[in-house]
Amino acid sequence: MTKFDIITIFPDIFASYFQESIIKRAQEKKLIKINIHNLRDWTSDKHKTVDDKPFGGGAGMVLKIEPIYRAVKKLKKKNSRVILLSAKGKKFDQKMARKFSKLEQIILICGRYEGVDERAAKYVADEEISIGDYVLTGGELPAMLITDAVARLVPGVINKKSLDEESFQTVDSLEYPQYTRPEIFSAKGKSWKVPKVLLSGNHKEIADWQAKQKKTAKRIEK
Repeated sequence: MTKFDIITIFPDIFASYFQESIIKRAQEKKLIKINIHNLRDWTSDKHKTVDDKPFGGGAGMVLKIEPIYRAVKKLKKKNSRVILLSAKGKKFDQKMARKFSKLEQIILICGRYEGVDERAAKYVADEEISIGDYVLTGGELPAMLITDAVARLVPGVINKKSLDEESFQTVDSLEYPQYTRPEIFSAKGKSWKVPKVLLSGNHKEIADWQAKQKKTAKRIEK
């Protein structure tokens, strides 16, 4: 079982997504376990303060090191990885997802406001990860994305054949176009048809067409 421990100041954000579809079934089968932790539970003052003004001035507030340190210290087990979700982190990719899927525990720290005390990145987290070259209001969406990408690679969560055939299983692979019924779909006075080769039943011709489509997609991507 792979365990995900997500530290956030907005725990209710995660409920709807993790209680649907494949992620829900994986939890019910005890293939993965997702725990959402409120960072405020590790504060020591009556106001449950998790942020403060940055030293040296600047706009906004910064998440404090103290509750983050306490939370990770309490939650961390063996064979785990502590990840701070940060716009300046290393970009998340499928190779990371495969590596993380072999861990027993992944701790995801969701940043907010103007960021997180740098000591959390330097001394508490094992690494900083970003999901792209843009800025979000917090780390909750990246935490959901990483959890989803990693969870589906845990043995038993997704059909192995589907994983073997899909995009990005190798560094340079891309998916070929997929079609389903109806064979002909009419809209705006036009008919959009499924390629004839896919209806032929000739497995070799279909495989050749799929391979050709993947090569074409790769050239466009480059």
